[in-house]
Amino acid sequence: MERPTAGTRALEIVVRAGVAHHVHAYEAPERHGRQREQRPHYGIDAALALGVAPERVLKTLAVAVEGRLALAVVAVYRDLDPKRLAEALAARRAVLADPATAERATGSVVGGISPLGSRRPLTVVIDESALEHVTVFVSAGRRGLQLELAPSDLVRLSSATTARITRDQWPG
Repeated sequence: MERPTAGTRALEIVVRAGVAHHVHAYEAPERHGRQREQRPHYGIDAALALGVAPERVLKTLAVAVEGRLALAVVAVYRDLDPKRLAEALAARRAVLADPATAERATGSVVGGISPLGSRRPLTVVIDESALEHVTVFVSAGRRGLQLELAPSDLVRLSSATTARITRDQWPG
């Protein structure tokens, strides 16, 4: 277990729970010059910077589900399937939330949203593929800081449910 290098709500939760973890800091790429239509890939950037397989690095997406916000946690190289997420939440429809709404609700900037320690309590659904790994990486609450922990600890600490919430991938 490591002491946090920078205080975030996510790190405070993990330390308070006494969960085995590692904190990984890296230089997050600048995004100021990016065109509006180009979507940043913060999770892929983290996987590359840390030399970690992308299936072990998870991104946290804020989603709007019938008037409420929730967090969907999926591997960075996978696409969220809104229909499967809605089914997992017993809802009709789920869509990605507006970034500003996500930032207000979680207290973190896009690219640094963690499934742990949101400003207000949010339902969390983690893709079941995360359970295939001994440890996974999630944002520790800010860009450039990843938290490595067992997926079972992530599920427990975030009070998450697990379900298949990604699109099927074509081999190759």
